[in-house]
Amino acid sequence: MVESFKVPERDAVRVDADALRAAAAGLIAKMGVPPADAELAADVLVSADLRGVESHGVSNMLKVYLDRYADGTTNPNPEWTVVRDRPAIANIDCDRGLGVILVPKAMDLAIAKARETGVGVVTMFNCGHLGMASYHAMRALAHDMVGMCMTATGPSVLPTFGAEPRLGTNPIAIAAPALDRHPFVLDMATSTVAVNKLRNAKRLGSLLPPGTVADAAGTPIMEAVPVPDAYFGLPLGSTRELGSHKGYGLAAAVEVLCSVLSGAGFATRLPRTHFRHYVAAYDVSAFTDVEEFKQTMDDFIGELAATPPAPGHERVMVAGQLEWEAEAEHRAHGIPLHRDVVDWLRTTCAEMDVACDV
Repeated sequence: MVESFKVPERDAVRVDADALRAAAAGLIAKMGVPPADAELAADVLVSADLRGVESHGVSNMLKVYLDRYADGTTNPNPEWTVVRDRPAIANIDCDRGLGVILVPKAMDLAIAKARETGVGVVTMFNCGHLGMASYHAMRALAHDMVGMCMTATGPSVLPTFGAEPRLGTNPIAIAAPALDRHPFVLDMATSTVAVNKLRNAKRLGSLLPPGTVADAAGTPIMEAVPVPDAYFGLPLGSTRELGSHKGYGLAAAVEVLCSVLSGAGFATRLPRTHFRHYVAAYDVSAFTDVEEFKQTMDDFIGELAATPPAPGHERVMVAGQLEWEAEAEHRAHGIPLHRDVVDWLRTTCAEMDVACDV
C-alpha cells in the first residue's frame, strides 16, 4: 500500500530540507503571519516531508494553508484564549489560528502542566489544520514524557454500513521515549488512509489497493482501481467482516475527546475548516523511574523488531521505524518532491517575491 502514495524517483526532485523550510516560512510570512510563527509552521511541514509523510508536508498542505489565509478562513494573528484552566487541563479557543502554529504551543502548555501534576491535557477548538500529528506528540519526548495528539477533522469517512460521511480521518499519535533506540512513535488515521494520501495517489496516477475507499453509493470498492472522481473514505478495516467497526469506533472516540469535550459540538455540525484537537503529556517520572521506563521501552521495541518474519517478509517493523529510516535517507540525499510541486513552489515564490533555493 505504501508505494501507491510515494513519489517515484523518476518524477522526483530532491530538495534540501533547510531550503524548503526557508521557502515555506517565507511564503507563510507573506500572509501576515509573524516570522517566528511562520518558521514554526514551516518546520511542522518539512518535518513531515523529512519523515516520508508527504501527505502532510509541503506537497499537499502549503498551498491549502496559503489559500485559507488568502480567503480569510484562517486568521494570521489569532487572539487565542484559554477559556478553561485547571492545574492539569486547559481548553483553548484558537480564534481560527492555524493548527501547525498553535498546537505545538498547546503541547508546551500540556508539558508544563504535566511537570507540575504528572499529566497535562489540552483541548482546542475553532482551529486550523495541525499537520502531522506525531510532530506534536514527539514534542514531549525531550522532557521524558509520553506525548499524545488527536485531531477531529471535517466529515469524509463513512460509518460502518453508512452511505454518508459522518466522521473525519481523525488520526491518533502517541510518542514514547526510549533509552538507546529510536522512540516509539505511532501516527495513524482511523480511516484506511489519510485523505491527503489519496490526493498523492491521484497526482501519481496510482491504483488504490482494494478496500481503500467506497464508491459514491457507500459500497466499499474491493478491487484495485485508480482514485475515483467521487468516493468516500472508509474506516480502518474497510468492511465489517474485516473489522471496520473498530476503526469507526476509534474515529468516534477521537470526536468525543477532541470535539464534544472541548464544547465545540461535532463534525457534521461545524464548518469543514473548523478543526478540534487534543494533546496530552504524561510525565514518566510521575508513574515510574524514568531510566527503568526507557530501558524497558528499549527491550520492548527490540523484542518486537526481533520477531521472526512470516514467509515472504524480510522483517517485522515497529511504529515510527519507517519514518526514522526515511528521515535519515532524506537528510543525506534530499527530500523527494514531485516535479509539479517543485514547479509550483518556485513559481509561487517568484510571484510573492520570496527567496527560493529549492
